Amino acid sequence: MASATAVTAVGAVVGMASGSEAKPAQAADIAGATLLADVPSAADAQAISDNIDQQATAQQQQAAAAAQKAAAEAARLKAAADAQAKAAADKAAADAAAQAKAAADAAQQAANRAKARSELASTSTDSAPATSASPGSVQALAQGIIGDSTQFQCFSNIVTRESGWNYQAVNPSSGSYGLVQALPGSKMASAGADWRTNPATQIKWGLGYMNDRYGSPCGAWSFWQAHSWY
Repeated sequence: MASATAVTAVGAVVGMASGSEAKPAQAADIAGATLLADVPSAADAQAISDNIDQQATAQQQQAAAAAQKAAAEAARLKAAADAQAKAAADKAAADAAAQAKAAADAAQQAANRAKARSELASTSTDSAPATSASPGSVQALAQGIIGDSTQFQCFSNIVTRESGWNYQAVNPSSGSYGLVQALPGSKMASAGADWRTNPATQIKWGLGYMNDRYGSPCGAWSFWQAHSWY
């Protein structure tokens, strides 16, 4: 006679073999063990939390760097725009000043020409009568006044180009007058009241002007060669 335990075991085997729906008692325990194995430990949970914090910090730093770069670019663009606007304003002011100066210079030149014409048209009671002199005689007069042959040659180079040794030459544009084309011609009155008609007076004044301004007639001639005026 079999024991109760043996019968029970045999019955279980027979039942499984016959397709009974009996479920093994260990199934619930196995599933529970699997779920508990998936739960991270405290150390793993801390590592995950630290990783999340690091990612958040990195994102914040990237956002701050991007904002700083954008602010710097905006400041650069504004500075460039301000510089361009200032340059345009400065150029406009410079152009306006140049135009105003050009207009003032033109007005002054016109006034000088008008004054020179008026002086030539007026009759001076203390002026000597016109001296009849050929260019050759005027050159000889100048050479006698200047003395030094080198300085006379420089003086002659200028006078030849300015007036052709005509002591009554008048520039129709500027109104300059005489051998050395003084502007206005009345400047030569400092050398004599007969400056309109006396070539010697004009020569003395021209020689003094060249000495005072350029050191000598040759100094004046050097300047004339570079600028076509003196």
